[in-house]
Parts: sequence; structure tokens; C-alpha cells
Amino acid sequence: MTEVTPSGPAPKRPAISFEFFPPKTEEMERSLWDTIKRLAPLAPSFVSVTYGAGGSTRERTHSTIARILGETDLLPAAHLTCVGAARGEIDEIVGRYHEVGVRHIVALRGDPPGGIGTAYSTHPDGYRSSADLVAGIKRRHGDIEVSVSAYPEKHPESRDFDADIDFLQAKVDAGATRAITQVFFDNDLYFRYLDRVRARGITIPIVPGIMPMHNFKQARNFVTRAGTTVPSWLAEKFDGLDDDADTRKLVAATVAAGQVQKLAKHGVDTFHFYTMNRADLVFAISHLLGIRPNGAQKAA
Repeated sequence: MTEVTPSGPAPKRPAISFEFFPPKTEEMERSLWDTIKRLAPLAPSFVSVTYGAGGSTRERTHSTIARILGETDLLPAAHLTCVGAARGEIDEIVGRYHEVGVRHIVALRGDPPGGIGTAYSTHPDGYRSSADLVAGIKRRHGDIEVSVSAYPEKHPESRDFDADIDFLQAKVDAGATRAITQVFFDNDLYFRYLDRVRARGITIPIVPGIMPMHNFKQARNFVTRAGTTVPSWLAEKFDGLDDDADTRKLVAATVAAGQVQKLAKHGVDTFHFYTMNRADLVFAISHLLGIRPNGAQKAA
């Protein structure tokens, strides 16, 4: 048989990024750094570190970012919210990040101080919205790239999709250059949302946020509170696995890998993974996308 050599350029390597959360204990810190060391050779575009209102969480985020800058070649993005702080305080935090070399911030309104589902109220002297926060960051530090959130099923507090996309437009007008989506499990939701966004003339990348469900029950409770629909077909895949963590992990990897491969086949070439500070499933899914450590790659 004559060997046929494929013609044309090699398939483009998908761009990936990872989200981590700051550790609360020494054991969690060791686990996080094991995860970072495992994923770093995949050469993500950036890695983000989440943020919660309140001094201790804020400092843990900052120290994690500083360590990533000091000990790795990764580009860190710091999450920042409007919750529980005056403008001057938030501006100071941004200034500290800029001083240590951070040039990417994920700007979010943040959850209500009382938790998801409670009424949101702004700090009397604080930024009023995520768009306001984006504008404040760009006004003082024009060289900081700002990413924001997007909601394929619309934000739970938005009146409708038109209002939700109005909010996204305001964030873009303020200087945001990338949006990362809330978790979704039905790819059609993402593509319908993308059609709506593009129809409004919004051209920034809308990066799908992907969460492998390491612990299905725990993850379902978390994402549904934030407005994500968990389809019945997905729940059925985890039936009977409450006490079988190994099989849950295999099922979770299969589901998430299938989702990203289908997105990739429809032209999506950028993915953001909510890692939950675990490397195994994200590493496997990246491998199936054709991403290899140290630059080696194959087609997805």
C-alpha cells in the first residue's frame, strides 16, 4: 500500500488555560503545587487564581500568584471582585499585583456577601459592577489585560438574555478583551449564546469554561446554584457511583473529554479548565485534545 502524506498545514494546537483556588492549609498547598507542576509542561496561555472577599483569602490569592511568578514560567491571572471593599482598597490591590509583575486580571462582580441566592449589595464606596471594575483597572493600568465572565444560560440575576448581553457589552466597552464562560454541559447552549453575542457585534473571544466533575454531587450543587443546568443524561451517568471514586473519575474524564472534542470539531480552539486544584482529569483531557508536554503535539 502506498503511504499517503497529508497535505496542508498541521492542525492548530488548541490554547488552554487553568483555574486554581488559593489553598487554605499546608496540605492543600502541597496538593496545589503538585497540580501546578503536573500541568505546567502543557504550556497553558495563562493560569488564574480565584479570589474571595476578606483579608485572609485575598492574601492567599496574592501569595499564590507571587509564588507562581517567582517559581514557574507560567503567566498568572489574578481574580478580583467588587465585593466588600472600597474603590481605594481595590485599586491598591491592583497596584500591588502590577508591582509584582501581574499583567492579567479576571474582573468579576463577585457573589453576594451572604452567598449565592441572597441579595447583592455593593460597598458604599466600592465599584458598582464588574464593568465599573474593568474601567477602574484600565484607567490606572492600561497594560493590564482584563478578562470577564460570560453566561451561556444567562446570569441568574439577569432579566433576560438581551439584558445579560448588555452587561457583557458594557464590560467590553470598559476594556475587557476576553470572556470566560460559566460552566455548561450542553454544547448547544454555548453555540446559541455565541450566536447571540456575535449578532450584537461583540467580537472578543468567548472561551468555554470546562469543569470535569471529580465529585458529581458536590459539583452539581455548586454549579446549579450559579445557574448552570445539569442535564438528566449527565446525572444518570453517575448513578450508583457515590461510593466508587475510581469509576466516577473515569466517567468524569469521558464526559468532559467528549465535550471538548465536540467543541473542537466545531472550530473551538481555546478552552479554560476549572481544575478544582486537581491535575489528573485535566491532563488527560488536554492529551486527548492533542496537547503534549514540552511542545510535542498530535491532532485532536
